[in-house]
Amino acid sequence: MTVTTPLAIFFDLDGTLIDSAPDLGAAADKMRTDRGMPALPLELYRPMAGAGARGMLHIGFGMAPEHAEFAAMREEFFQNYEASLTARTTAFDGVAEMLQQLQHKGIAWGIVTNKSKRFTEPLARQMPLLHGACAVVSGDTTPHAKPHPAPVLEAARQAGLAPERCWYVGDDKRDIDAGRAAGMFSVAAAWGYIGEHAIDSWQADAIAQAPQQLLQWMV
Repeated sequence: MTVTTPLAIFFDLDGTLIDSAPDLGAAADKMRTDRGMPALPLELYRPMAGAGARGMLHIGFGMAPEHAEFAAMREEFFQNYEASLTARTTAFDGVAEMLQQLQHKGIAWGIVTNKSKRFTEPLARQMPLLHGACAVVSGDTTPHAKPHPAPVLEAARQAGLAPERCWYVGDDKRDIDAGRAAGMFSVAAAWGYIGEHAIDSWQADAIAQAPQQLLQWMV
């Protein structure tokens, strides 16, 4: 497959550029051990990492957002996570090299995540990998979060580019929905937190098995 080389590629953050599951899982597991409950293995948390606090509290405590204590538990989770944002978080294999090659080719790249600014901004400062982003859009940057196209369109606006000249890459159906609604070529990142989701049903323009594949598709 070959497609027109984009002027910019925007990426989801957790599960696409970085593997934050170890720190997210640890934040929830600390809540368990602080209560005298046994720790759970990371493998249980990982598939739900893309769902943030909702996913971590579901695994750690079987708790849904409708639970009376959910708001308080979520804030405790946030505080635990905030204290160790990058203790165990790393880039997925091949991501650093892919971003370097994009820069070498003169292709801008940025971040569009549903993570709130409270976490996105310190992460972007603390991880050198993320310093070259031409745009950083968090879940609360615009009035809407993905799957609404507003965050993806905001990234294009920050980059000064027409959306149709950009790609959007993510590991969740909401990423594909947002990218498509924004008029971008949308790529499903099969290396992310896909879990048991039927990625083939997302109607992505393409599915990438590894970060390097993005570069191989360009004319």
